[in-house]
Amino acid sequence: MCGIAGYWHRASKFSQEQSDGIITAMTDALVLRGPDSSGIWVDPNAGIALGHRRLAILDLSPEGAQPMLSRSGRYAIVFNGEIYNFGVLRAELNELGHEFRGHSDTEVMLAAITEWGVTAAVKRFIGMFAFALWDIQEQVLHLGRDRLGEKPLYYGWVGDTLLFGSELKALVAHPQWQGEIDRDALALFVRHGYIPAPHSIYQGIGKLPQGTIVSLPASQPQAAQPIPYWDLQAAVLDGISNPFQGSDAEGIAHLDQLLRETINEQMVADVPLGAFLSGGIDSSTVVALMQAQSTRPIKTFSIGFTEQKYNEAEYAKAVAAHLGTEHTELYVTPEDALEVIPQLPTLYDEPFADSSQIPTYLLSKLTRQHVTVSLSGDAGDELFCGYSRYFTAQKIWQKISWIPTGMRQFYAKLLLSVPMDRWDEIVNGIGKVVPRLQQPHQGFRVHLLANFLNSKQPLDLYSQMMSSWENPEAIVLNSREPSTVINNPPDWLQRLDFTNQMMYADAMTYLTDDVLAKVDRAAMGVSLESRVPFLDRRVVEFAWKLPLSMKVRDGQGKWLLRQVLYQYVPQALIDRPKMGFGVPIDLWLRHELRDWAEALLDEARLEREGFFNVRAVRQQWAEHLSGEFDRCYSLWHILMFQAWLENKLEVKSE
Repeated sequence: MCGIAGYWHRASKFSQEQSDGIITAMTDALVLRGPDSSGIWVDPNAGIALGHRRLAILDLSPEGAQPMLSRSGRYAIVFNGEIYNFGVLRAELNELGHEFRGHSDTEVMLAAITEWGVTAAVKRFIGMFAFALWDIQEQVLHLGRDRLGEKPLYYGWVGDTLLFGSELKALVAHPQWQGEIDRDALALFVRHGYIPAPHSIYQGIGKLPQGTIVSLPASQPQAAQPIPYWDLQAAVLDGISNPFQGSDAEGIAHLDQLLRETINEQMVADVPLGAFLSGGIDSSTVVALMQAQSTRPIKTFSIGFTEQKYNEAEYAKAVAAHLGTEHTELYVTPEDALEVIPQLPTLYDEPFADSSQIPTYLLSKLTRQHVTVSLSGDAGDELFCGYSRYFTAQKIWQKISWIPTGMRQFYAKLLLSVPMDRWDEIVNGIGKVVPRLQQPHQGFRVHLLANFLNSKQPLDLYSQMMSSWENPEAIVLNSREPSTVINNPPDWLQRLDFTNQMMYADAMTYLTDDVLAKVDRAAMGVSLESRVPFLDRRVVEFAWKLPLSMKVRDGQGKWLLRQVLYQYVPQALIDRPKMGFGVPIDLWLRHELRDWAEALLDEARLEREGFFNVRAVRQQWAEHLSGEFDRCYSLWHILMFQAWLENKLEVKSE
């Protein structure tokens, strides 16, 4: 796990000394991603520079250092991630006559690219990766990213200069950086709490989409477009067309063996290794299969909270005791969590508003005190149908989909024409006759129903459920929300079962740009490598071959994954309602964080900065403070942008 950075000047020429200074500054911005060493490679004649910060995991010797040149001298590479099947590839390449100086996966990557070409080689890689490869002979720059987007890679043109790197802070360090905020991307952020690929918070700078390579030739580099080498759509359609035909017992055995092989490959490291353990299905399965294949107790880590609503540590401790792991837990106080908040704009150097970023960082910090690599159970929900929202959305759609679309929209318009406070009066008036209707916020519930009725297709309903602000274009001034797979689904997706639609949409957006980004930045913020066994290509493709009946039974998701886990951990230790991984942001905003939030949401400040509809934001803030509504999620999105903007302006003024 490392950090990479680079630039390609198409016209401007710098001296060797200038070039070295620029790429060093870009690379040093990523020091937390790679604290062990750094390296640069510059060709001033071609205008290309590559930088690397190293977190040494495999081949700790200098032979594993980057940037690395191929033995032929044709390629120079910087690479972030791990190739788990590098041993198999190395043996095959040895048979083909390739020789190796060291034992790193980077050297194997270069040999594979030399032997098979860039795309053919990348198709053989099993792992998580983002790389920049300069073809000295052909004068072509290749940028590539792993299949599901575990590792980040930003890139974009600033004038005639291409900038790229693992995080935006590396691009910002370049002297030609401009950094105009993209209001359209901000609209996406306000809705989702993250910015989906290929967008970023800055105009002209994007994220390389997952599973793609973009090859930029010297002749016309700005015209190059990312090309998929692996496509989740193809995996989904193939899985549905060719489903797993085995029995339940055969499905359990196959998934068990597949996860064992994947986890065994991901346990290879030349540094101490452990695992996050929440006590839930996903992390418990990963830890159980790690321990089953280890002769020593696996190191496991969890954090707990004094607020019982958010505390899963006791469950993790019980699972660890049953499996016999070497378990470490830390109970954090509200003060511990609150201390993290000022660091968030730097850790997540574009706005990011999943509040579980706070406990994720604290867990990573605890884990890094003992190990350098940690496995996690992320992606189990998206692959095996684990989120409760899948079931809720399906139930709602079943209840309203029988109504013709035009009639649904007519009723929605009618319901929305009456303000929420007026609906409160109407329903409470009826409640004098029907007492059970006398509940608070009935107007809010009526408008929520209206928004659901407004859905033309199932994913419209899902988008409503996943949105913190219903109409981001009305909140972000002068913005136009871009299309995503959720608000503009492709025709082929709409032919699938609604549950499969949601799982695919999540895998293409929420998983990559929220879950994986959250873990990557939190872990890298303390120089910890995090690995995700469920995202092995073979596991993903098998999961999509499973019929829904093997994922959902008796109204409960992850059926097949549960059966695998029950072979190692008693069902009684696992079966309980899903808690998530949150913190009490709602209460903090009314108490400990109130002054901080009030300063960021100051009316004059919002007017001066000119990004948001001030009246709408201030109304939600007032409603939250009064206790009338819980607006913590929508407000947290605004606050995280405001904190990020404040940090950006402070850095610029230094």
